[in-house]
Amino acid sequence: MTATEPRRRWWPRSVRARTALAAASAAAVILVGIGWWIHRDVYRESTRIAEEQAREQLLALVDQLEEGVVPVRRSPVPYEVVATGRRAAVAYGGGMEEFDPGTHHVLPAPPRAELPAPPDDGAVWGYTTRPMRIPARPDSKPWDLFGQDGGTYLVMYDDVRADELGADRAAALGVAPDAQLRVYAVVLPHAGEDIAEAITEATDRLLLRAGLVGLVLIAAVAYFAVRIALRPVEAIRVLTASVTANDPRERVTVPATGHEITALATTINTTLQRLDNAAARQRRFVADAAHELRSPLTTLLASLEVALAYPERTDWPAAATTAARQTRRLQALAEDLLLLARLDTRTPTTGPDTVDLTALASRLTEQYPLTERQLTLTCDSTAPAHAYGNPDEYERLLRNLIDNAARHAAHRIQITVRNEDDWVVLTVHDDGPGVPTEDAERVFERFVRLDDARSRDHGGTGLGLAIARDLAHRHGGTLTLTPRTLGACFELRLPRAPG
Repeated sequence: MTATEPRRRWWPRSVRARTALAAASAAAVILVGIGWWIHRDVYRESTRIAEEQAREQLLALVDQLEEGVVPVRRSPVPYEVVATGRRAAVAYGGGMEEFDPGTHHVLPAPPRAELPAPPDDGAVWGYTTRPMRIPARPDSKPWDLFGQDGGTYLVMYDDVRADELGADRAAALGVAPDAQLRVYAVVLPHAGEDIAEAITEATDRLLLRAGLVGLVLIAAVAYFAVRIALRPVEAIRVLTASVTANDPRERVTVPATGHEITALATTINTTLQRLDNAAARQRRFVADAAHELRSPLTTLLASLEVALAYPERTDWPAAATTAARQTRRLQALAEDLLLLARLDTRTPTTGPDTVDLTALASRLTEQYPLTERQLTLTCDSTAPAHAYGNPDEYERLLRNLIDNAARHAAHRIQITVRNEDDWVVLTVHDDGPGVPTEDAERVFERFVRLDDARSRDHGGTGLGLAIARDLAHRHGGTLTLTPRTLGACFELRLPRAPG
């Protein structure tokens, strides 16, 4: 087989065909098991049937002897009646004539009866069963009841005392009044096996015909049942294939049956909705990014065009300063966009490194530049507060919160760090105009504009809080805006790490 040659598959590709084949295979295994069980059970019953026949024949023979009647030779079970003091058998039949018991009995004679007879203790009548050897016969024929080598058979026997029968009945049987008779009934398992063989042959034929028809019906029912069950899946596939990036609003029909396909349709609709929302967010993000990039580019282009149009009247240092400021704004915006793109594709941070947020907040408080306005930046924390994560990402998160507070604070910014059970809680509180309650979540969206008090006229890109929340989620924490009567207070909660 070459590398490009497709591999042959003997197993069908269709789910309908696979299900039908699996159902037929399971049914075939079940039918084979049932057939094997019937064979085994019938052959086990054959021995019981043969023993029951021999027992009934033994009882009938004993009853006839007690009536002084010599049993006839025609019998479904081989039997022989022997007596003490008598060389030939008293009676025989059922196939024992093959041994010519008229000259010498085949099975051993009983011991002489005990005289006088022991008293009757009223015990329930019973018989004895034990295996006995049948003598071999060199002149046997293939159709004879017993084989050439005789064999060992299960034999049932019972004794009858002649003195209990009476003189007349003993004379009719041809035995002495003091003799003891023994009635033998030979159990022939193959007699029951003949019946069992006939039953099993008929059962085999019936099972074969019914099994073949049943397998075809089971396969057909399974095939069409799965075909009907998969119709909603096919409808879902066709409709899902029609969903495109230009029109992602299509939704599959949810069946009202409540089975697994309903859950599948619901999950697909939920997935399509998530994709639609993601596409809408991406389009909005691209539009907002284009808008944010257009503003500094427009300012930069306008200042340069004016300077080029009137070079003799242009304040070139001021024009260069404006161009540098707008270029820095473009650079900061590009860096924030790249960082958000990386955060959207990276997995959450679960590294073993720990960061002392108290030390980090104190260092940023000391190093943060507050030259434009007179602001007071304080850090209220003394105890170490450790959290798992990346130190650089934690510094970027906290710096974004401080930058946001510095743009909107009136006079003061306060940072607090504390440990609460299994959490580290860090808050950044400013005394600015605050954020309306209805906008408490919108401030974390990308490029969201609120009122003039929280505008981005002071150099913000509109992505700082969005980046801060993404970094908090990346480290298994949360970032929320907590209600305050004065200013805005952002609360960061992170899982606490051992110190």
